[in-house]
Amino acid sequence: MYKIMTPGPTQVKENVRLARARECTNPDLDNEFVEFYKETCELISRLLHTANETLILGGEGILGLEAACASLTEPGDRVLVLDNGVFGKGFVDFVSMYGGVPRLYTVNDKNAIDPQRLEAFLEKDHDYKYATLVHCDTPSGVLNDIGTLCPLLDKYGIPVVVDSVSAMFGEEVRVDEARIDILCGGSQKAVSAPPGLTFVTISGRAKKIMAERKVPIASFYANLRIFENYYEEKWFPYTMPISDIYGLRAAMENIAGDTDMLARHARIGEACRRALTEAGLQLHLESGFSNTVTVFDVPEEVLAREILQVMREKHGIMLAGSLGVLDGQVIRIGHMGSNANTEDMTETMGALDDTLRSLGISLKENLRERFCYYLGIGNK
Repeated sequence: MYKIMTPGPTQVKENVRLARARECTNPDLDNEFVEFYKETCELISRLLHTANETLILGGEGILGLEAACASLTEPGDRVLVLDNGVFGKGFVDFVSMYGGVPRLYTVNDKNAIDPQRLEAFLEKDHDYKYATLVHCDTPSGVLNDIGTLCPLLDKYGIPVVVDSVSAMFGEEVRVDEARIDILCGGSQKAVSAPPGLTFVTISGRAKKIMAERKVPIASFYANLRIFENYYEEKWFPYTMPISDIYGLRAAMENIAGDTDMLARHARIGEACRRALTEAGLQLHLESGFSNTVTVFDVPEEVLAREILQVMREKHGIMLAGSLGVLDGQVIRIGHMGSNANTEDMTETMGALDDTLRSLGISLKENLRERFCYYLGIGNK
């Protein structure tokens, strides 16, 4: 078994695994499970600082993104797709498949989206049904400031769908303050439950848009309206993955009891970035660094697959490469959720130092020592 220090899926705590082993009831017929489901949804809403309804959907995080677009998009709708990464641009596919007309707002993918430049664009063109925005675009690790960008879009009357699958609970998310209409999350990132579930928060404005559609939603499974009145009628549109939801509830209760979670992510993220930089490695981004994942460029002397192989086979630690144009170009260290702890990150930084040196990379500093120094748990 490898220690997974990837940017999702992440390590899963024992109490979450045990919760998934609970005896199953029939979620289609058992009213107690309907109560459990609703209470879990309400807990998620509280943790995300929103009065909006949360729904848990039976599918990996991508389902939430598609369901948001399927439920809002009608043929011919102009949709603004904010793009500074692989998943940001990926919203084009969801918008297009449901008949929408995506308008890409593309910026340098090594930087966070600049609010002032976006506003200059919106002043000239803001006639959109809704906009899509990725909070943390995991392939590069770039973090966008949803607390500033979403209110800016709202200022121009544009509802917004936010993909925070890879950021929430490692970065602050305040849905109501940011005026986010649909927020999408997933079980396998900082939530630290196994993959298999997505959850969405839905604003009153988003529900109104769905209710006033002229064309029916062109999907069943990716249709957020099929959950309407589920609680009153004690009925789900499909059989809910009960064991997954038991595990998700335990993971959310872990988050609720972890008052140091955001601060710990910030400390570990900063220490990781500073250690890599001082050792002479090049961080991939120029701005917009996330506290859930750190991405550095692969040194010219080696291949990404060599680094990943030595980390796995010699040290038993799994890091990640990347996707699309970044495939083979960068290495990603996931320090989100259960991965964001001093012991595992210290081990990872020590293993990475040994791996790079064994592959002939000359480092200016010891990665483990500098990481510990910036966490205040060691001195050089």
